[in-house]
Amino acid sequence: MMENLGTVLSEITRLTYTIESDYPELYRFLDETPMTIPSDAHPTIDLHTLKDYLEGLQQMLKHYLETHSLS
Repeated sequence: MMENLGTVLSEITRLTYTIESDYPELYRFLDETPMTIPSDAHPTIDLHTLKDYLEGLQQMLKHYLETHSLS
């Protein structure tokens, strides 16, 4: 499936909202992700960068759910 910028941004927004509303204890860590603290003075934000960020969010939530299960 070919993803465009709008699709990826929508998915980032949806996942960020889910984390904020369902996992507020995890939401505070979003400000500390490498994507939000770029090392370049003028970082390039393109489709590839946003897809990497989305994948990072997905992995962070997956790891959190695996390590904080209610069982």
